[in-house]
Amino acid sequence: MEKVIRIGTRGSKLALWQAHYTQQQLKAVGFESELVIIKTQGDQIQHLSFDKMEGKGFFTKEIEEALLRQEIDVAVHSMKDLPTTAPEGLSITAISYRENPADWLVIRKEEVDESQLLKFKENAIIGTSSARRKAQMLHFRPDISIKDIRGNVPTRLRKLQEGQFDAILLAAAGLTRLDINLEDFTVIRFNPKEFIPAPAQGVLAWQVRTEDKATRTIFKHLHNKATAEVTNIERKVLNLLDGGCQMPLGVYCEKDASGNFHVWAAKAENWDSPVKHVHLSQSTNSQLAERVVAELKK
Repeated sequence: MEKVIRIGTRGSKLALWQAHYTQQQLKAVGFESELVIIKTQGDQIQHLSFDKMEGKGFFTKEIEEALLRQEIDVAVHSMKDLPTTAPEGLSITAISYRENPADWLVIRKEEVDESQLLKFKENAIIGTSSARRKAQMLHFRPDISIKDIRGNVPTRLRKLQEGQFDAILLAAAGLTRLDINLEDFTVIRFNPKEFIPAPAQGVLAWQVRTEDKATRTIFKHLHNKATAEVTNIERKVLNLLDGGCQMPLGVYCEKDASGNFHVWAAKAENWDSPVKHVHLSQSTNSQLAERVVAELKK
């Protein structure tokens, strides 16, 4: 009898989508699995924005600890939430396909102003707790007020509907995976080359104990090499800058049909500081992340 793989996940709708997707992928290669739901600091502390919370890995730490205690066999994470250095004894063993990596701006229909850049009224209140999104929104529209917003995707949309915000920023990947109906809102779908997403946005990462060779071998079947090629560059930029989820940094990489790599990056010192943009292309990935970091630091 094959062992049942225990998948550690958060309990939000999106985390459960990710866990069920993992189960389907495992079933396709012949393995049964079960879900173990774990509450994280990021789920429990809803009143603080990320920059006020201690350390890195708000949505991953408790799941990683359960993995180290052997209460689960694999952790499924949204890759953008993972710190770039793994805890001792754990490894990212595989990553998924990439859903749309972009951010979307979801606007209340009552607050739309077609004459303005990004189509919302002057001095609007925009909801986001991400330093990266705050900095880039202020870059495009310095007139706005920014208000922190927490909670899962449906909760945030409810707060928007209630009028607590005029518009909110969300990852396209979450909205797409949850198949959320946005007909009641006006949606601005950003180009990831212009409004730069978080490194590895839209990608799932499967984390396993380094010594657990059996589980690591199973997940090799699920690994998406093409996604890894570009997200490795994005995450390396983050790592070289020693950044966590709180750093106002966006990095997006694409590989074209000829095998050339193109990177777009945006970084600010703080969420309310000016944003520096960088775009670099080269025929190989060698030293590309280092070049991007050098340009950002100039």
